[in-house]
Amino acid sequence: MTIDIMMPFYGDPEQLRAAVNSVLAQTDPEWRLVVIDDQYPDRAPGEWVQGLGDPRVQYLLNETNLGVSGNFSRSLELVESEHFVLMGCDDVLEPGYIAQMRAAVQRFPGTSYYQPQVSVISDRGEPFLPLADRVKRWSRPRKSHPVILQGESLAVSLLRGNWTYFPSICWRTDAVRAAHGFDPRYEIVLDLALQLTIITGGGTMALLPERTFQYRRHEASVSSATARYGGRFDEERRFFHDVAAQLDAMGWRRAARAARRHVTSRLNAATKLPGAIRGGDRDGRSSLLRHVFTNRAVR
Repeated sequence: MTIDIMMPFYGDPEQLRAAVNSVLAQTDPEWRLVVIDDQYPDRAPGEWVQGLGDPRVQYLLNETNLGVSGNFSRSLELVESEHFVLMGCDDVLEPGYIAQMRAAVQRFPGTSYYQPQVSVISDRGEPFLPLADRVKRWSRPRKSHPVILQGESLAVSLLRGNWTYFPSICWRTDAVRAAHGFDPRYEIVLDLALQLTIITGGGTMALLPERTFQYRRHEASVSSATARYGGRFDEERRFFHDVAAQLDAMGWRRAARAARRHVTSRLNAATKLPGAIRGGDRDGRSSLLRHVFTNRAVR
């Protein structure tokens, strides 16, 4: 069983090299890597990938810049295996990642997606645990052995605080395609939107205790940059409003309440307020205040 590693690229070339090298260093050779270049201005990183000489590594250049959601959807179209990872071009696999995922698929066949334990690193590759990741760590269910999570209880847990790390997840391809992939309306919460579509459709998550993925947290990331000015929270509030209505219609009342309250998201917005005020960002301040204190969706 081969696992496809899809790697959308538009970012730091040095971090791309670290990401690709971490794939090449896997102890289990049953993988295929596809780097999808979203028209990064410098062609040197792509030439480096093409020059690796490993038949398992493929490089593709998009004809036009598709953006985050568009390149994710393009990546999904290119998946050939039954399971895949949509890995960040700045993240790092531990050497045993593929081996862990192949073992988990054998142990829990038919599971929709597999979430390993994750460590967080900085731009320099050093251990890093800012507030957002401390909250994720507190929110993650504490399990010392692999378990299957599903249904409304999983939805409630994720809506209270999304403790998953999207680039680290190994997905069952048909589960993602049955959920119609990534919603083009979202760029920040598209991972949570996909998970909830899968969960409400009867899908399951395998929670794995072994730490086999390094997630890079840095200010240049999409989520960090938009969080600074409040733009991400307009999207989040719209998302939670729509999801709450859907969950109510399903009869998942606890999950609908969690979506309407989105407590962790509101607390996150509150932590951004001092920076927006100090920076004189009126629009950002207004967006953050709306997110902290109201439920009204932005259209």
